[in-house]
Amino acid sequence: MFRIRFDGLWRNPDFVRLWLAQGISDFGSYISHLALPLTAAVLLHASPMQMGILSAIEVLPFAIFSLHAGVLIDRNRRMPLMMFRDILCALSLLVVPIAAWGGWLSMPVLWVVGFLCLSGEVVGGSAHQSYVANLIGKDRLVEAHSKFMATSSTAQLAAPGLAGMLIHWLTAPMAILFNAASFIVSAFILRTIRAVEPPIEVRQRESVWLEIKAGLRLVWYTPLLRALAIQTCLWQLLNYMLAAVLVLFAVRELGMDAARMGMSYMFGGLGSMLAALSAERLGKRFGVGPMVGWGFVATAVSWLSFGLIPGSVSTTIVWFSLCQSLFSYGATMFSIHYLATRAAVTPDVLLGRMIATMRFFTVAPAPLGALAGGALGTVCGLRGAIYVIGGLGAVLAWYVVKHSPARLILVLPKRHEQGMVGVG
Repeated sequence: MFRIRFDGLWRNPDFVRLWLAQGISDFGSYISHLALPLTAAVLLHASPMQMGILSAIEVLPFAIFSLHAGVLIDRNRRMPLMMFRDILCALSLLVVPIAAWGGWLSMPVLWVVGFLCLSGEVVGGSAHQSYVANLIGKDRLVEAHSKFMATSSTAQLAAPGLAGMLIHWLTAPMAILFNAASFIVSAFILRTIRAVEPPIEVRQRESVWLEIKAGLRLVWYTPLLRALAIQTCLWQLLNYMLAAVLVLFAVRELGMDAARMGMSYMFGGLGSMLAALSAERLGKRFGVGPMVGWGFVATAVSWLSFGLIPGSVSTTIVWFSLCQSLFSYGATMFSIHYLATRAAVTPDVLLGRMIATMRFFTVAPAPLGALAGGALGTVCGLRGAIYVIGGLGAVLAWYVVKHSPARLILVLPKRHEQGMVGVG
């Protein structure tokens, strides 16, 4: 039986504020995570290729801005960058209900909104990961990421059900208002954090391109980081291929409406919560590296299982929910140990550039995956595309479990570097 004990990082007031801000924005994000594609699929009658373009454009900023964001993070305080993300996302999302109310909502509008939101995430999300490592110390990263993931899982449980009701009552664009509001609240909470960030190291500033090159060299010439980057890149390609077809598959072949989709995503959150609550314990027992590989295995099995769901039967929602739950469990288990491992092996002075470089390698190719998913759905049909994606995922999972250098990392390496200073 899992119990949440209010010790450890729960006794750090600034961590609790950071956790609360992230949890609120996560809650809103899970609403739009369902509402945006349903707006495209149901209200705008998007084709598989248009859905693929939407998924691709939403991650295109990682390809354009990630490497420069790393230099920006290492040269500046992280907190203003995190608040920039919240404000930009809130303003961008407000465009969707305004456009729907004004009668000019279209796929290009959704594409622009998705691009702007993820542009903020490229900077603010990387800054957040770097900020956490400095705030609480690298030896507590698994604990910190487990707590963030547990909260994210709670949001994943509650938000899709609420999203389904909001979409049913108010339409999908109006439901997105809640996500915009969550980012505004998150920004206000971040302002209450009192910890003082350590001063930026005073050194002779190199050109932006030379500092980008330092981040690239770090990742490429560190065997563990290079392996994590390559295998996560391939996983993201497959994940975005699936994202391009899964909502259309659920709506058009399984006959699921917004309420049923919301319910299935809620059950999916159970898997994520179970992984978050058990990750620290399993990592200590089996090793942080092996848990990365077994997370890949769980996601591959879930992808294959989606294709096996029979269409338009009374048990469809049950099978879809179980697949969502298994996917969420695997993705969360993999993410917690992956994020902790890559931060633990990186010096603080290069932390921002490492995170941004890893995000560039792992997420920047995702638009190609989304476009490939849309094309695959057009050529092979939605169910056929899911079978292909699941098969490729199984091959990747086998390689990671058997051959990845990460499988040899049983405990996080320790670095003793300067952290933040609490105030008051």
